[in-house]
Amino acid sequence: MTPLTLANKSQLANEAGNEDFRVLLLEKAGELGDHIVSGNVVEPSALKELIPDWNDENNPNRFENATPATHDKLRFLTKKGSFPMPAPPQMNNHGNYIISLNQFVKWLGERAEEVGVEVYPGFAASEVLYTPDGSVKG
Repeated sequence: MTPLTLANKSQLANEAGNEDFRVLLLEKAGELGDHIVSGNVVEPSALKELIPDWNDENNPNRFENATPATHDKLRFLTKKGSFPMPAPPQMNNHGNYIISLNQFVKWLGERAEEVGVEVYPGFAASEVLYTPDGSVKG
């Protein structure tokens, strides 16, 4: 699960008044995002539902490292060069953002902690342990 999904579960529990509900995130890296080195183009509709002001300049906690995707290019690569190709309609990234997943996961982790998710970096988990009633015990 992503920090965003965990934050949503924590928000729902808080709104329902369930104070015994705990959401934990174990991360084997020393910090959230340390194992993620890829870039990405994110379609922000789900993010806007959960964090409406995620990219609003008036929000001091906004994600500042998002670059709007302004155009698309598709090239066919060969051993000696490349040549342009028409981009299929499903590859239209208008309204999407180019981001670093490393920075984004760190930012999402901070937002998750703000709504009560407990983040434990530096802990690798090998399996989930359950109690007889099916709840997670470790």
